[in-house]
Amino acid sequence: MTDIIQPAISDYLLAHCTPADDVLRDLAAETHENLPDEAGMQISHDEGELLTMLVRLTGARLAVEIGVFTGYSSICIARGLPKDGRLLAFDVSEEFTGVARRYWARAGVDELIDLTLGPAVDTVKALSTEPVIDFAFVDADKTSYPAYYAELVPRMRPGGLIAIDNVLRGGRVLDPGTESDRAVSELNDHIVRDDRVESVMLPVRDGVTLVRKKG
Repeated sequence: MTDIIQPAISDYLLAHCTPADDVLRDLAAETHENLPDEAGMQISHDEGELLTMLVRLTGARLAVEIGVFTGYSSICIARGLPKDGRLLAFDVSEEFTGVARRYWARAGVDELIDLTLGPAVDTVKALSTEPVIDFAFVDADKTSYPAYYAELVPRMRPGGLIAIDNVLRGGRVLDPGTESDRAVSELNDHIVRDDRVESVMLPVRDGVTLVRKKG
């Protein structure tokens, strides 16, 4: 794996963005303590602040999150929404999202979040096909990334934004060997050719692609 951000630079980045509050710090600490093998799935705080800012900048009212884990990114997205906004959160784990629910309540955003447990591809397919989604964040099983993208783009409003996490796969997209790496690499190539959208890939942590629907 390629270390995109050196540890000293990582510390500097975190020291120069809006700091995490007690809720986010406690959530990160509990996740690392109780789920050490899975804690790497949690986004970093600077990426969380980026999500909050993107939601606010797009004026999003309806957001979708595919891949909740213990809820750090959910809190960051929900904090960018207006009081009458809505976040549709999709995950498959009752254990992980049980932690998320506790911290959503503590953060005061639980009333903004509708959680659905089950395969996210099926859940997204069940949504209205009307293009009404303002913002979407994808950070779930990588083999399904192309399917998530295919279902989300038609449902995004013109000007709507999709943020896709882990698009560099630790540098393995340069020579993808696993099914997950190949799926992400193929999606990266597809997005560049997709004339429905405009996109930029950013070297934020493990890579974040921002995809804006034209219109």
